[in-house]
Amino acid sequence: MFHSTRGNELVSSPEAILNGLAKDGGLYVIDEMPKINYRDFLNDDYQTMASKILNAFFPEFTYQEIKNEIDNAYKTFDIKEVVNLHKASNAYFLELFHGPTLAFKDLALVVLPRLMKLSKEKMGVKKNITILTATSGDTGGAALNGFRNIPGISIVVLYPNGGISPVQEAQMCSFRSDNAKVLAINGNFDDCQSFVKEFFANNKDLSLSSANSINIARLAPQIVYYFYSYIDLVRKNEIKDGDKITFCVPTGNFGNILAGLFAKMLGLPIKNLICASNKNNVLTEFFDKGTYNKNREFFRTNSPSMDILISSNLERFLYYASNCDTNKVSSLMNSLKSTGKYDFKNPYDYFYAYSTDEEKTLDVIKKVYEDYNYLIDPHTACSYNAYLEYAKTTKNDEKVVVVSTASPFKFPQSVLSAFNVSANESLDSVKLLSDKFNIAIPSVLNYPEVVREVVDLDKAEGYVKGIVKCFESK
Repeated sequence: MFHSTRGNELVSSPEAILNGLAKDGGLYVIDEMPKINYRDFLNDDYQTMASKILNAFFPEFTYQEIKNEIDNAYKTFDIKEVVNLHKASNAYFLELFHGPTLAFKDLALVVLPRLMKLSKEKMGVKKNITILTATSGDTGGAALNGFRNIPGISIVVLYPNGGISPVQEAQMCSFRSDNAKVLAINGNFDDCQSFVKEFFANNKDLSLSSANSINIARLAPQIVYYFYSYIDLVRKNEIKDGDKITFCVPTGNFGNILAGLFAKMLGLPIKNLICASNKNNVLTEFFDKGTYNKNREFFRTNSPSMDILISSNLERFLYYASNCDTNKVSSLMNSLKSTGKYDFKNPYDYFYAYSTDEEKTLDVIKKVYEDYNYLIDPHTACSYNAYLEYAKTTKNDEKVVVVSTASPFKFPQSVLSAFNVSANESLDSVKLLSDKFNIAIPSVLNYPEVVREVVDLDKAEGYVKGIVKCFESK
């Protein structure tokens, strides 16, 4: 059973999945993690491992129900193993971009719609449900792809106008479906995300849910790749069973690294978790100084998916770090809403945090290619630089998994600029990247006409409400 980070009303797995956000505005959590032994997965492929882990979190579904959906979901990935580890000395790049939109969000967003479909069936819900989600770039395309042809569910995606890459925008704005709408909002990602939360609170009469990692069924599938990467290293004799390893995670909304914390809580031998940020270093300051303060300049950077000042999933971290104190979490969230900040001393000594500016991001992209003949995107560069800083801080040569969240083809202009190759803000840069590095363009980067629709933030409430009501009437 699940309950809110801010209260104790119990709900079942299907209810938590369909609600997305708790009635009091909190996020769904469980007080005791399910019993999982990673050694039970040593002979499993990714799909089987995912099915077992999700069944442990959502026991109202049968293992076979989940397994059937998982098997079908991951058929869209371009490698059988779903994810891949690429070795670079003591670092291992965990490639999470082999899905249909070339970003780590695919790992969860090909699964979430199927879990929502199962939840509707379990609860006997006939009414159309609309997914309302905000994206800093990758969630939108992955969510649109995931909810394609899912009966009884529609989707509205909001993204910051001018705040994402041309490839990310093309993936969303070329999408065509009767059950989908994409809107560019004049504002930043935090504006979009805050709008979504307020819309949920103000429109409880509408059938709404979320595809952001505030939805527990979006978060749970992300736990799997932590287990899989550890077991893959054991299988390849890179580490011994029982050895502890560290994960370095590019972090914006805090969902990806929170999944790593969950994996550690479930018993995976994780030594440390490194939180990698870009110039928007609100999380770095939080872990270094114990103060979360969003009252600062917002930067649009060359790693746009991390251009975030309000990390929603940090609320779940606060819940567990405060010994499951819902009153404490409510107080902190009220402080954030009223003053834009709060103070909280992190009790976990296994969190490290580093930030990387734009110039250093480009330097790292170039260095990794020169050293290992391996091309990475800007978010992965922030992660790798955090790993380098961590290695310098700890003065050891331990093995670290560097989470690689996107293909370099999603951010071709930035990657090319690391090599002093100028490219305009268009999709032509995809071919330029392919030609320069002799890498085949992924087949999914083939878009029909791109059509943008822009809405001012102060007009979005009525406009989105009209869209949702239209979907409900179908």
